[in-house]
Amino acid sequence: MTSQPNLDNIVPGEGPDNALVMLIGQNPGKEEAKQRRPFVGRSGKFLDAVLKEIGLEREKLYITAAVKEPTHRNKKPRASQVKYWQPYLLSEIDRLKPKIIVLMGEIAWKTPRLPGIEYMETYHPAAAMRFPRVRQKFKEDFKQLRRKMRQLEQERHEQ
Repeated sequence: MTSQPNLDNIVPGEGPDNALVMLIGQNPGKEEAKQRRPFVGRSGKFLDAVLKEIGLEREKLYITAAVKEPTHRNKKPRASQVKYWQPYLLSEIDRLKPKIIVLMGEIAWKTPRLPGIEYMETYHPAAAMRFPRVRQKFKEDFKQLRRKMRQLEQERHEQ
């Protein structure tokens, strides 16, 4: 990354402004940059399949990334890139005020923890696609998320 990002490649987060849950991944790949939407490439298709399988609607989730632009050859973002984009990520969190944030993968795990938000760490969908044990844990984590989300939705409905 140069000192200034290529604004044509920026992939903003997407989802409802009143989302109870925010998913944070690593950074967009080529397909995400092309469509300017998070998690629409191979990892996104896998994530969508898991969400569907366990009964979570993508449309109810806010999905974003720690780094908002693709990296050279889709490599793991450097610490300087994560640091550069951190204020944008924190402003997304502040704007949405989600109840739960799911941190998907090592880069996302470095997101600063803010008070009043429950954080869940899981694997990145790309790792879950490749490794059966990781896939099983990933699915279990999202089943746990589904239970928590249903409880939060019920509490919201009762208010």
